[in-house]
Amino acid sequence: MPEAQSVQVFGRKKTATACAFAKQGRGLIKVNGQPIENIEPEQLRLKVFEPVLIVGQDKFANLDIRIRVKGGGITAQIYAIRAAIAKSVVAYHAKYVDESSKNELRKTLMEYDRNLLVSDPRRCEPKKYGGRSARSRFQKSYR
Repeated sequence: MPEAQSVQVFGRKKTATACAFAKQGRGLIKVNGQPIENIEPEQLRLKVFEPVLIVGQDKFANLDIRIRVKGGGITAQIYAIRAAIAKSVVAYHAKYVDESSKNELRKTLMEYDRNLLVSDPRRCEPKKYGGRSARSRFQKSYR
């Protein structure tokens, strides 16, 4: 039996990590075993569809993408999922299709939103002593 064509990529945002496993198939995209259409909240569902809508559904027609996501909050998970979807289609085209189609996909996605392919380096700043948060200090009293 021939080896299945597959790639595995990660999408990250803050502490949320989405692991996407893309293989040859018939256009299914599942998140934690659920179809992508069931993602809640509804307002952020369009954010998850962005890579599909930008690149076009024809590129996803022969791809099955399974995504596992954990950590972070709801919004961070949504952004991690969309990054994982975008990266997986680019990685699949790089490995199994051809270089020119990969470069075309990369260019299209980068023009729309750089965070689809490059993770955001911002993290939560740690708390320091002498105050109640990372930057604020306790109020100073003279008497």
